[in-house]
Amino acid sequence: MFNVFPFMFGIIFIIVIGMFIVTAVRGIGEWNKNNQSPRLTVAATVVAKRQNVSHSHHANAGDMSGAHGYHTSTHTTYYVTFQVESGDRMELAVSGSEYGMLAEGGQGQLSFQGTRYLEFRREI
Repeated sequence: MFNVFPFMFGIIFIIVIGMFIVTAVRGIGEWNKNNQSPRLTVAATVVAKRQNVSHSHHANAGDMSGAHGYHTSTHTTYYVTFQVESGDRMELAVSGSEYGMLAEGGQGQLSFQGTRYLEFRREI
């Protein structure tokens, strides 16, 4: 008799491990590409801001009373879209504190390296 469960479990395990490997390789590749890119500073305008909020649910192992449940954690990634003088737009991930300091319509000097945001110096 052929048991399907071990076969399906093996396939799913290989797919999940493969996804982790692909994600890691892409992340390392982007990090390396950014490091090889020149640091540029250009005149730019903040044209849009957005947030990506992700939630994850984790099962609690239980506390001393034996209670079990779920713990929810939230992670927010902040993005700002800049438009440069040529009319091209680029969306860059920024920290929460930078996100709070930037306002749509703000003009200044954008410094970046590849897809890595470095700073935005506002012009008054």
